[in-house]
Amino acid sequence: MSETVMQPAGYSGWRNPRRAVVAMFFLNGSLYGIWASRVPAIAEMHQLSESLLGILLLSMAAGAIVSFPLAGKLVDLYGSAEVTKKIAFAYGATLVALAVAPNVWLLGLSLFLFGAAHGSMDVSMNAWAGEVERYLKKPIMSSFHAMWSLGTGAGAASGYVAVRLGAEPMLHFLVAASLCLALSLYFGLIPWKSPVAAGQKTDASEATPEAKPASAKKKRFPLPQGALALAGIIGFCSALGEGGMADWSAIFLVQVTAVDDGIAALGFATFSVVMVGMRLVGDRIITRLGAVRAARLSSLAAASGSLLAILAGTLPAALCGFALMGVGYALIFPLIFSRAANDDKLSPGAAIAAVATFGYGGGLLGPVLIGLLADIFFIRWAFLLLSALALVIAILAPVLAPPADNGSR
Repeated sequence: MSETVMQPAGYSGWRNPRRAVVAMFFLNGSLYGIWASRVPAIAEMHQLSESLLGILLLSMAAGAIVSFPLAGKLVDLYGSAEVTKKIAFAYGATLVALAVAPNVWLLGLSLFLFGAAHGSMDVSMNAWAGEVERYLKKPIMSSFHAMWSLGTGAGAASGYVAVRLGAEPMLHFLVAASLCLALSLYFGLIPWKSPVAAGQKTDASEATPEAKPASAKKKRFPLPQGALALAGIIGFCSALGEGGMADWSAIFLVQVTAVDDGIAALGFATFSVVMVGMRLVGDRIITRLGAVRAARLSSLAAASGSLLAILAGTLPAALCGFALMGVGYALIFPLIFSRAANDDKLSPGAAIAAVATFGYGGGLLGPVLIGLLADIFFIRWAFLLLSALALVIAILAPVLAPPADNGSR
């Protein structure tokens, strides 16, 4: 499944394959950021308690997880680019549906569909990114993920502007989603041929269910095996760390360094800014060091950062530790998705769907596990879980080598 994707010459100017995928990552992140920026407003509209809001947010995660195998199948049948473009429209529509849902039940359904659109586009756009990476014959996955992070920031910023202007969520979502779709699809609507599951380089319109190999038909969601399964475990560990930072870094700073809530917000901000910066230069680092060495050094940086924050216990040290963790986690998911897109046993759609499921599992369980450990051992020592899992990534790093080079250093 790792054959080179051959494309006709002729891409030039502003619209080319790399910019098309960049636009899709930015769109996926921006629509998510738009929603996240207005969660308080949606909760107020429906008079949601914190517990009910938490249950509704779980329905969004459930939608994403359910969508992964379906998205993988669609990618293998019809091509990553075609699936990504079509899901983009559905994703924008489900965002608007969140603002117009008249009651809690329909809001829950809308969140499930929003999560499904977000998750399925995550699978298809990463598959497309893997094809473009093979087409250009150089590592570029990290820069795509940087654009996703920038998109979430832009979406969140639109929420700040909307609140300041007094715009209701419906108007905000409709205008912002339309602008993001128009801008992103201008770059994304380019001709692109994806290999279908049979390994034939055909146009997506020619792909049919009969084109799938017999082995793919037997399993609705083939489980990853060998190196890809271990890559999924790396994804679980990395997502657990990122989720833990998102939900617990501010509380860590309040309880360990005795700062107020405003200063505590600097923790995740530091982590996020450094992660984006690292992803912007990550492709060059991966090219220079190779996937295995880059993953191993990254994971050691994450482990060192968490240990620095835990052992020093001061605000400057904690912020430096969080910055190191941003450096450490930044390249792990780009490396995982690149490895999955080039798997030699599963098709790109199925492989990416599988590792994405591992990742979402870590993102969901991480904050819960840290909370349980914090109740027993105090939040400071609960962060040792992140240190330990970062070392697991370092141990498993060799499985992120491209299949042809697996085992090399």
